[in-house]
Amino acid sequence: MNTESAIRNTCPTPQVLGPQSEIGYSFCTYFDRNYLTRGLALYHSLVRYCQKPFTLWVLCFDNETYDVLARLDLPGVRLISQQEFEAGDEALVRTKDERSRVEYYWTCTPSLPLYILRHHPQVEIVTYLDADLYFYSDPQPIYDELSAGSILIIEHRYAPEHAHHAATSGVYNVGVMAFRRDEHGLACLEWWRERCLEWCYMRMEDGKFGDQKYLDDWPERFPGVVVLKHKGAGLAPWNVSRYRLAFADSTVSVDGQPLIFYHFHGYKLISGNIFEPVWYGYRITLDQIRCFYLPYSRALRSAGLLAHIPGTHISWATRSILRGLLDQRLLLLESEWLSLAVWRLGGILTSFKSLYTTTRTRKLNHGI
Repeated sequence: MNTESAIRNTCPTPQVLGPQSEIGYSFCTYFDRNYLTRGLALYHSLVRYCQKPFTLWVLCFDNETYDVLARLDLPGVRLISQQEFEAGDEALVRTKDERSRVEYYWTCTPSLPLYILRHHPQVEIVTYLDADLYFYSDPQPIYDELSAGSILIIEHRYAPEHAHHAATSGVYNVGVMAFRRDEHGLACLEWWRERCLEWCYMRMEDGKFGDQKYLDDWPERFPGVVVLKHKGAGLAPWNVSRYRLAFADSTVSVDGQPLIFYHFHGYKLISGNIFEPVWYGYRITLDQIRCFYLPYSRALRSAGLLAHIPGTHISWATRSILRGLLDQRLLLLESEWLSLAVWRLGGILTSFKSLYTTTRTRKLNHGI
């Protein structure tokens, strides 16, 4: 019996009551100890902004994560241990030995929504969330766009300077996806799971990359696919520069639409007070630092303190830290004004360096 048939036998398809039924939002995510504070920050942002009750199923990829969340006993959070998740799924477990930890996590992505649908027949729509998302308003507009559709995906919407990433990372981003319990939603999840079991690696090969490139042809492959258009959903380092952002009090608009969530891809904590906002290569502005990255860093630190999670401490020489600040790679959390001032100085120095390099190249080319 295939997975789709098993789901159908255990979870009768309920009558569609609209974008979401009375049970509220059904989310799922996964992470290990390295993303535990991100997962907690995601949860608290949902608590703050969701206008309906929600359930967040968390697949815990290590015992430490499970134990911390069990101790916190957060309302609306349902825990799934790795042992429970893998039980009886020999096809999934067989992939562990041949893949890295991250590659195995990616392999599990389609299996998690299937697991929720198999074990919780009351769930009509399950929405997968990456753990490094943070919400700024109610997610209802996402479900309004899904409407009676079966599958919801979101484009990367790369800014022109990052458009080349589509060749490797794909057209669509796995960060937010929704699947309805119907023929098309289940068939899509089953197909995606089979593909990830066959191949899911952190490299480009035959048009594939991880779990994500498989999404490229979904609008043509599966009926009922809705590509999310709301500009406030899916803001991320790879596309933020293409939008007009307006910051007012505690709200942010994206080309006139309310910001729903930001994807903090590439964020890295260096120590308790020093962090790298994004991987080197993405450029962010002072307004983005002030309104996104500094508050998010504080949210992560608060989550860590609440859960009694020790901070990450990496021994860096003062010279390395200063170089990182001036190169616009690192930020200081404790002193906002100093961090922003150094970031601005770093931008000025970078501009002078670029101008010097360009002028020197021209002189050399002309024999001056």
